[in-house]
Amino acid sequence: MQQTAIPFFRPDIGDPEIEEVVATLRSGWLTTGPRVQRFEREFAAAVGARTAVAVNSCTAALHLAVEALALKPGQGVLVPTMTFAATAEVVRYMGAIPVLVDCDPVTMNLDLADAERRLDAVQAGHHLGSRSRGSTVVGVAPVHVGGLMMNMAAVAGFASRRNLWVVEDAAHAFPAAWRAAASDPWQRCGEATSTITCFSFYANKTITTGEGGMAVTSDTRLADHMRLMSLHGLSHDAWGRYSGGGSWDYKIIAPGFKYNLTDIAAAIGLHQLARAEMMRLKREQIARRYLEAFDDLQELELPADQADRIHSWHLFPIKLRLPQLSIDRNAFIEALKAAGVACSVHWRPLHLHPYYQQTFGYRPDDLPVATALFDRIVSLPIFSTMTESEVEHVVSSVRKTIRAHAWPLARTGAA
Repeated sequence: MQQTAIPFFRPDIGDPEIEEVVATLRSGWLTTGPRVQRFEREFAAAVGARTAVAVNSCTAALHLAVEALALKPGQGVLVPTMTFAATAEVVRYMGAIPVLVDCDPVTMNLDLADAERRLDAVQAGHHLGSRSRGSTVVGVAPVHVGGLMMNMAAVAGFASRRNLWVVEDAAHAFPAAWRAAASDPWQRCGEATSTITCFSFYANKTITTGEGGMAVTSDTRLADHMRLMSLHGLSHDAWGRYSGGGSWDYKIIAPGFKYNLTDIAAAIGLHQLARAEMMRLKREQIARRYLEAFDDLQELELPADQADRIHSWHLFPIKLRLPQLSIDRNAFIEALKAAGVACSVHWRPLHLHPYYQQTFGYRPDDLPVATALFDRIVSLPIFSTMTESEVEHVVSSVRKTIRAHAWPLARTGAA
C-alpha cells in the first residue's frame, strides 16, 4: 500500500490558464505585450490601486520600489528580521543599511514599538554595527507574515511621525484586507496602504504566474519610473517597438534592469486573478478545520485569526510549546515527514543568517522575540487544491505526533 504523501504546496492550475498560455504561444507574441497590460489593469482594479507595474518577481518589484524612492548608499531602512531574504537584500542592492526590527510574538509581523526603539538608537548613534551608525533612516518595509495584515493606519502614523516612506512586502497578502473596527470599511492590501505595495506570483504563492510580481502605487510618477527601469531604462518596450503600429526607435533614459513580465506568464496570471477569492476561501476553509482540530492541544500555539482581518492564509504557521514536548522543532518536522506530511519553516530570522551577523554584528539576543520563535515555528500545508482526505491526514498526523511526544503531565487527550 502506497504511503500518503502530501506536499507542502501544489499549484491550482486549471484549463483556462492552460488554454490562455496556448493562445499566447499561437499569437506570435510571447514577451511583454497586451496580456501584461491587461493583467496590470485587472490586478490594479482587484486591489483598488491607481496603477500597477508587472515584473518578473516580488524581489524585482521591491528593488524597483526602493530605487524609485531614491534610496541612497548609507541610508537606513527598517526591515523586519522575520522575513525572507528579498526584503532586506534589495536595500543592500542600493548600498543602504537594513536596520532589523523584532517581531510581534503572536502575529510575527513587525513590532512597531521595537521599530521606534531601533530608530531612536540609530539616531543616537547607538545601533549595532559601525556601518549603521550615523545612518539616516528613510523608510520602513513591513511584511504581512502568512497573509495576516498589519494595522496599516498604525504603520502610516509611525511613518508620518518619523518622516519615512513605506514599501510593503505583500508577497503573502493577496487577497487580504484589514479594518480598524467592525464599523469601518475594509481596506484591501494595495489600496493606498503604503507608498508602494509589492506582490509575489511565485509558484507557491496565493496566485501564480510561475515567476512574477507586481508593484502598485497611487503615485503615477513612481509607477512611470518603475516601468521605465523594469526594461533597461528604454523609452519604448518591445510591444511599442515591434508591434504593427510601433516604431523601431528607442532611447536609453536611465541604466535600468531586466525585470519585465512576459505575456506567457501574464496569461497564467489573468485566470489565477479571476479565481483568487475562490482559492482564498478554500484555504480559509482548511485553516478553520485546522483551528478547530488543534484547539484542544495545549502543546501548540495556533496562528492569529482576527475578526478585523481578511486573511489570505498563504501560510498556516503553528508554534510548538517545547517545554511540553519531548522533541524539538526539527524532530517534529521529521516525524510529520515520516507520516507523509511535508512542512516548512517561515523563516530563519535574518539576524541569524551568517551575512547579517558577519556584516553588521547581529547576535541572537539582539532580537530576542524572533530568536525564541525560530526554534518553535512550523508551517503546515495549506493550499487550495488540498483534498478533504489530505487535510484530515495532516490533522491526524499532527495529533498523533503530539500524542507520541507530549510529556505525560502535559497530555491533553490528543487522539
